[in-house]
Amino acid sequence: MIPSEKLSSIISGVVLEKSHDSMSADKPLTLNLSFKVEGAIREAFVQKNWEKAYNKHDNGFRMTIEVDVKSGRKTVMQLKFVRKAALFWTRNPKIPHRIWVSIVNDETPHYPLAVEEAQSLLFDVNKVIEMSAGDLPSGAHKLSAEIRVHWGKHVYTQPDEIKAMSIEVELRAVA
Repeated sequence: MIPSEKLSSIISGVVLEKSHDSMSADKPLTLNLSFKVEGAIREAFVQKNWEKAYNKHDNGFRMTIEVDVKSGRKTVMQLKFVRKAALFWTRNPKIPHRIWVSIVNDETPHYPLAVEEAQSLLFDVNKVIEMSAGDLPSGAHKLSAEIRVHWGKHVYTQPDEIKAMSIEVELRAVA
């Protein structure tokens, strides 16, 4: 049985924070979005499963994250980014295993030394979102982030898509 069949994956700890309460042409808005992917997929992404997958030529993992920044029901900005993991044969003396993982996070490769570090690099998201005055009309707005995360079938997991929504943050756009 595939481990992810026992329990499900979830998005937890969703936080959307704003840099300030208003935005204008000379003062763009910065939003910080953070969340974690937890549950079955995180628990299945461990070294013993990497070894099984590598032996069956399942050497990569790709997780797509889509974020819709909304003002009420209207989508004002869409983001899409990818997190990748590549399994490889290592001879690093600091790693006591034959098969290990590298994580590509924001186009930067990382070589973690522990499974927990690899899980954190892959499944913990902290994204900075820049918004300019042209993105929102003048007036009061309640912004929220709708998050969708999905991945495909692998030796250690079935394909899945999970969703979550942040709480709203209020701000005022000035022309």
